[in-house]
Amino acid sequence: MNTGTISKQRPYRNFRPKFSLYHANAKGTGCALKMEMHPALGDADGYFMVGLAGQLTVGDRRGAAPVYPTFDWNNAIYVKLDFSDITKMLEVFRGMTESIEDGKGLFHSSASGSTKIILRHIQEGGYSFDVYRSRVGGEGSVGAHFVLSPNEAYGLALAMEDSLGAICFGVPSVWCGEGRPSEQKPLEQKDVSAA
Repeated sequence: MNTGTISKQRPYRNFRPKFSLYHANAKGTGCALKMEMHPALGDADGYFMVGLAGQLTVGDRRGAAPVYPTFDWNNAIYVKLDFSDITKMLEVFRGMTESIEDGKGLFHSSASGSTKIILRHIQEGGYSFDVYRSRVGGEGSVGAHFVLSPNEAYGLALAMEDSLGAICFGVPSVWCGEGRPSEQKPLEQKDVSAA
C-alpha cells in the first residue's frame, strides 16, 4: 500500500462539450455544423459557439480506399448564441412559432459588420438554419445554409434544453484528485485488522 504523498495532483477539469453534423452531397454544395457549449463561468454568461462550413470536396467512397468529403473550416462562419438566442431557437423547435421573430431572424452587430441568423420550420420536414454575415461597407458578405432533418432537430433541441442550466449557472468544478483540494495530505495506511 502506498504510504507516501500524492506526487501529482490532477487539476480541476473543465468540460466543453462539442457536437458536429456533416451533410455532404454529390454536388459539393453540402455544409457541416459544429457546436461547442461554453458554460457560464464567474461573471461571464454561457453560450454556444456554432460554426458552419461549406463543402470543399465531394469525395469518393467507392473502392478499397474511400476518400471522404472535406469542409472549408478555414472560411467557416461562426456565431455565438446566448441565452436569448437559444430560447428563441427552442420556440421554433418546439412548434411555438414557425421561424425566429416571424421570419426576421436574429441580428448580431459588431464593429466589423453584422450577422443574421435564421431558423425556420420547412414544409418538406425538418428545419432550415441559415447564417449571413456582411462586413461594414458591404464587402465580403458570406452565408451558410444547413438543413436539419426532423430527428436531428429533435435531438439538438433536447441537447440545447438540457444545456440551459450550464449556460445560465455554469458547471460545478470537478476535482480529479483524492478528497477535497483543501484536504490534501499524506495517505495513511489503514488498519484492516479490525475488519
